[in-house]
Amino acid sequence: MTAHHAPAPVSPEDARIAPKPRLRRFQQASWDEKLIFELGSPGERGVLVPAPDPAIAPVEIPPALRRAEPPALPEMSQQQVLRHYLRLSQENLGADLNIDVGQGTCTMKYSPKVNDQFVRDPRIAALHPLQDEDTVQGVLGIIHSLELLLKEISGMDRVSLQPAAGSAAIYTNVAMIRAYFAARGELEQRDEVITTIFSHPSNAACAKTAGFKVITLHPDADGYPDIEALKAAVGPRTAALLITNPEDTGIYNPRIEEFVRIVHEAGGLCSYDQANANGILGITRAREAGFDLCHFNLHKTFSTPHACGGPAAGASAVTEELAPYLPRPTVEFDGERYRLDDDRPESIGKMRPFYGVVPNLVRAYAWIMSLGAEGLRSAAETAVLNNNYLLHKVRRIPGVSVPYAQGRPRVEQVRYSWQKLHEDTGLHSEDIGLRAADFGTHYWTSHHPYLVPEPMTLEPTESYTRADLDEYVAILTEIAREAYESPETVRTAPHRSTIHRIRPETLEDPATWAVSWRAYRRKILGEATR
Repeated sequence: MTAHHAPAPVSPEDARIAPKPRLRRFQQASWDEKLIFELGSPGERGVLVPAPDPAIAPVEIPPALRRAEPPALPEMSQQQVLRHYLRLSQENLGADLNIDVGQGTCTMKYSPKVNDQFVRDPRIAALHPLQDEDTVQGVLGIIHSLELLLKEISGMDRVSLQPAAGSAAIYTNVAMIRAYFAARGELEQRDEVITTIFSHPSNAACAKTAGFKVITLHPDADGYPDIEALKAAVGPRTAALLITNPEDTGIYNPRIEEFVRIVHEAGGLCSYDQANANGILGITRAREAGFDLCHFNLHKTFSTPHACGGPAAGASAVTEELAPYLPRPTVEFDGERYRLDDDRPESIGKMRPFYGVVPNLVRAYAWIMSLGAEGLRSAAETAVLNNNYLLHKVRRIPGVSVPYAQGRPRVEQVRYSWQKLHEDTGLHSEDIGLRAADFGTHYWTSHHPYLVPEPMTLEPTESYTRADLDEYVAILTEIAREAYESPETVRTAPHRSTIHRIRPETLEDPATWAVSWRAYRRKILGEATR
């Protein structure tokens, strides 16, 4: 055994209460499964659609809107459909199958299955967004109550649950900032938004999309956003500060109130990105730090499923001064009846056609109500405890380092670095992640740019046990051992998983992009399509 990967000494206390976890055997199912459009045969059916009720007059579709021929949909039996999707499910990993601490800033946590029962209940699942308000008083009541809960959690005065995702909530906040300065006649002057390199990239992206120039602050030597750079950046052109705290390094900025004060003194607004509020629930609030706006990702902190990128759910919260600009309609309650208020002349308008992603709003409401105020704080404290326990273990793995804020605890996640292992073996963080798939798990590197070299971002949340975390550390430790002793094993991974290595050159060649079945047939199969 070389000095590079000599195991760290284990204290008698650790040995007594933390037996070495067993690395479980894993071999993922792999099916040579065709695309669903390539399956089935003409005339096969999985269900017979009943004829329309004779009492219902058929709708006459104008000739110009009629298809010349039926859509080219696969015709399949129920059994074929079940086989297809069950096979695909066996080729996937997820929060219900593996230790999912490796999703970094995505905050993957356990979503109680009782919440799925709620949203599958016909009284929720069969609702239609165009129903009369009198027929949806129950779900409007849930939305209104969830807004009140998020008001208390954030300290803000009004909340909108219309945004369909976290990025949509950030854009909602930016749109309200723009409307605020437009109403004051200052929009032409205030055309700059300040953010930080370790804040979520959606902050910069949404500001740019809304027409603002973006100024990005980099960290100081300790990893905190550089306050001197902030002072140099603010001025009469500053519209807002959009900042994540703790940032995506897990480091909490202890000078956040001073950041807000500096921007306010320059006449700007401050928006708190709380997509990852998992470590601060019940401990600190946006209002106490002086923010004018904030947002939450309900599909992260509040335990609604990430669902492979959608549907998500976002929440935008504002002070009373900015409430007139909230998306319309708002949900109002007069003590007896809930209603949707569209009469909001200063509103930024609709962020989506209908009000919110109702299934995920119901899930978030149920999660909060099941925990209560004490439970929310307990979840945050457990997430912080889990994260720092993981930090204590991972930093002892050969080849790993923890940049910035040396010796200080982190909040809900950590951005580690495999730079030492890379220098010793030539392997990259992506190689470690691909090898992790052979153990039935994975991890995330980080947002670009890779300011932390060879990054690995872990966020254990409150959902995982000590045994889970020990098993995850054992997997990383084993991969580090392989990297030093048998680097080719890691370099050619995965060996027992269905995932594959992406050829970077294909990402740069539009000729290989096929985002639809028609494009796949034309570009990949070389067929002529209409």
